[in-house]
Amino acid sequence: MPRVVHIIGNGDLAPLYQKEQRKGMTLTCNLPPFEVPNAYATTIVDFKFMRGIDKGELAPPGEWICGVRPKAYCEKSPKFFMRVASRIKEFYTKKPKYAANYTDFNCGHFAAYWALEKGKADVVHFYGFDSVFDFNLRSYSDLVLKSDRGNINNNRLIENWRPIWEGMFKQFPDSEFVWHHKHDKFKLKKTENVRIVIDK
Repeated sequence: MPRVVHIIGNGDLAPLYQKEQRKGMTLTCNLPPFEVPNAYATTIVDFKFMRGIDKGELAPPGEWICGVRPKAYCEKSPKFFMRVASRIKEFYTKKPKYAANYTDFNCGHFAAYWALEKGKADVVHFYGFDSVFDFNLRSYSDLVLKSDRGNINNNRLIENWRPIWEGMFKQFPDSEFVWHHKHDKFKLKKTENVRIVIDK
């Protein structure tokens, strides 16, 4: 049986995940836009996100897989770490060479890389990753933690984010990347291991 992982992003079309029952492991990113029963973990990569949790402004569900910057936050804030330690499944600090820095390596990248590199996923499904189809970086987490979504910053982020996916396609040629969206106008270089599912 293939190892199947579903990753729920924070974009407008994340609810496509709910269209049918999904079998396999499910990961969410930062703050999922709806309740996800039996999710394996929520992935967190941002320093400011940890600060929001520390201040009581955010409450990610379930257990967490945290990246480099959350790890650094916990090391600098031992009282906070003691408070949330039982929620942290692990600190995962690997970053592929084709990601220039941890700022460019966003939560979706992180979840996918963990699923592929550590989880040995054969198939990864993506929902709510609107930025690989459209000029759309709206995020559910922005409702509780504001980010700069102006056109200039959005363009910079898209230019930095999209090539990382292409690097991942090449690094894991034997794994299938399945993108769920409302159209098939994919903005990345499509390789043989990439499939698009149109969910209307």
